[in-house]
Amino acid sequence: MEYFPNIIFAIILVLGIGFFARNIKKLIRNIKLGQEVDASNEKSQRWSNVVRIALGQSKMVRRPVSGFLHVIVYVGFVIINIEVLEIIIDGLFGTHRIGLELLPASLYGFLIGSFEILAVLVLVSVIVFWIRRNVIKLKRFLSSEMKGWPKNDGNIILYFEVVLMGLFLVMNATDTVFQMSNSGNIISQFIAPWFDGFSQETLHTIERVAWWFHIVGILLFLNYLYFSKHLHILLAFPNTYYGSVEPKGKFNNLEAVTAEVKLMMDPNADPFAAPAEGADDEAPAKFGASDVMDLTQVQLLNAYTCTECGRCTSACPANLTGKKLSPRKIMMDTRDRLEEVGKNIDINKGKFVDDGKQLLGNYITNEELWACTTCNACVEECPVSINPLSIILEMRRYLVMEQSAAPMELNNMMTNIENNGAPWPYNQMDRLNWKDEH
Repeated sequence: MEYFPNIIFAIILVLGIGFFARNIKKLIRNIKLGQEVDASNEKSQRWSNVVRIALGQSKMVRRPVSGFLHVIVYVGFVIINIEVLEIIIDGLFGTHRIGLELLPASLYGFLIGSFEILAVLVLVSVIVFWIRRNVIKLKRFLSSEMKGWPKNDGNIILYFEVVLMGLFLVMNATDTVFQMSNSGNIISQFIAPWFDGFSQETLHTIERVAWWFHIVGILLFLNYLYFSKHLHILLAFPNTYYGSVEPKGKFNNLEAVTAEVKLMMDPNADPFAAPAEGADDEAPAKFGASDVMDLTQVQLLNAYTCTECGRCTSACPANLTGKKLSPRKIMMDTRDRLEEVGKNIDINKGKFVDDGKQLLGNYITNEELWACTTCNACVEECPVSINPLSIILEMRRYLVMEQSAAPMELNNMMTNIENNGAPWPYNQMDRLNWKDEH
């Protein structure tokens, strides 16, 4: 029975990490449903983006209040969880604060003291975030796509952080050996008096309960990430690495269309020539995207990385003028559809069975797509290098090239270009008539 708590701890640890690994494997499977992208270029720029944007939070702090608070939560939560290493060692081997034995007392005190200060700062920041969402009710958190689960998810993660930080401080405050050392208890020394009058046995029980709930809470938090918008905690780093390094506004060319144009421009080519013997009879390439499988793996990674912060939508001129377009909703819809496809594959033993639905139409409407002005404001605003515009353009491409479903104004322009060589409805022979008027 002496090792029973250690065995229980090991089982909980293995189950927690195992379930997390299973979900991450599923996430990678879903992302790989997309088209492959070559990201071998501009490696120095990509790593620079990771350091500057994901690690350095450079785009987050453009909005000083929320940016500063987010940096506190980000830095505090990451650094505080360094202590998880000590908890894991203590849990597996039955030791107690192994750090005190392995590290100089002054260094251990400095570390724990820093953790306690950061825990309080995280608590204050999280409370401010909660007030901004639920009391002040900032406009960007009140959009139609933020009702129901997305709203609850944002609050649940805040409650998680409050509980975990609270348990950490209570655990330290009720650890009599740690308090007697008077090293590192910068905050918990003021909480310890709350438990005056309790027996040593009761204090030990409270400390152990807080310890267990703290580590179990961290494992629950880790596994909750897969179902939450807070996957960006993990995915922001690969997302910024694989993000576009091309100039904003540059439109990618389709290889199939490029090949056709080259054929048309080659005076020696015979467009009616039979295919060479042995050539593959490949199906024609699909133009644009109508479902998540038509998007690239980077675009699907974007969808999972979306923080639902709404900065993109709050900067979108179409949304600001009352149009239905919300770049945040584009990313949320893409993720929801991808999850639906993933569940379909799970149910059908690794194979996707047509469910009669697709991203275009069932999730994202034509009206939303054509409301976009392609100004790149959403791309510029995103703090983790997500590109909603790329998905919008691919779906527009599908509407135009596969369904001929462009708006009348666009169809007229393309007809004019085809017939007159210009977007205007004037014959080429009359193009220079304006000079005779002067």
